[in-house]
Amino acid sequence: MRAAWYGRPGAADDVLVVGEFPEPEPGIGEVRVRLRATGVNPADVKRRAGAGERAMLGPRVVPGDDGAGVIDRVGPRVPAERLGSRVWVHSANHGRALGTSAEYVVVPADRALPLPDNVSFEVGACLGVPALTAHRAVFADGPVAGKTVLVTGGAGAVGHYAIELAKHGGATVLATASSPDKQKSALAAGADHVVDYRSDDAVAEILELAGGGVQRIVDVAFGANLPLTAAVISANGTIAAYGSDAVAEPALPFYPLMRKGVTIRTVQVFTMPPPAVRAATEHVNRLLADNVLTHPVAARFPLAEIAAAHRLVESGDAVGKVLLAER
Repeated sequence: MRAAWYGRPGAADDVLVVGEFPEPEPGIGEVRVRLRATGVNPADVKRRAGAGERAMLGPRVVPGDDGAGVIDRVGPRVPAERLGSRVWVHSANHGRALGTSAEYVVVPADRALPLPDNVSFEVGACLGVPALTAHRAVFADGPVAGKTVLVTGGAGAVGHYAIELAKHGGATVLATASSPDKQKSALAAGADHVVDYRSDDAVAEILELAGGGVQRIVDVAFGANLPLTAAVISANGTIAAYGSDAVAEPALPFYPLMRKGVTIRTVQVFTMPPPAVRAATEHVNRLLADNVLTHPVAARFPLAEIAAAHRLVESGDAVGKVLLAER
């Protein structure tokens, strides 16, 4: 099969190779998916770069957690009825060397979810890590109906889904974004107000919009955003953080947070409890079938140009999901 892989961590142009690779075969409880589209996430480029002392999972690693396609083979203990099913795939690279940047991928059967007939493979490839992370961050601490939710980085893939999920859940949604294009993207997702986090008045603006504080924060940059989030979180609110790249080991304003009774929740899709994964995938699929969610795509690349796709994700300039969409 055609696949992209790397044999050592490093820069995309230096280590990514595209060529022929042995086809994987499903084992017990696994399915093989003939992929039609692949999503490229920040986690993919961080693994490839070796960020955070990430270890190689094999002599050659095929990157990619997310994708969509058709099940063409099933392993033992998987119902034969799943053959030919349209699916979206998540977490394919978690704990496994062979991910979705290939013509075929093998995953545990529960990581291949039914893709509604009205949903394209490209949309299916957008879901995965961003949609499940957003769902966990928004709903892990209960319903949001009647609450005010702040989504930092509202133009990112996770931020986009977090805005839509929170709005659909009945919340008033505030978002932060910097450039005009990113602010427009957050508003298009359904945010009620968007604030430029670089503004000196950002805290005051959010407090005024939220009537004194927000009950829940979905946070892309925990350490860098602490001066803002600690100031605008309300009593007994929750900061659900799924990243802290700029400040990996932040100094915590413990007593101000303690006096408010703030909960700090870290969110990573790969460590979500199985009941939370099931709740998230079932909810996302209901919304997909009802055509409630939108799925902005920043760019599409053929597999042969995966290095360019990785560079775009690393740049932080992509507004929407980056896809490998030619097979």
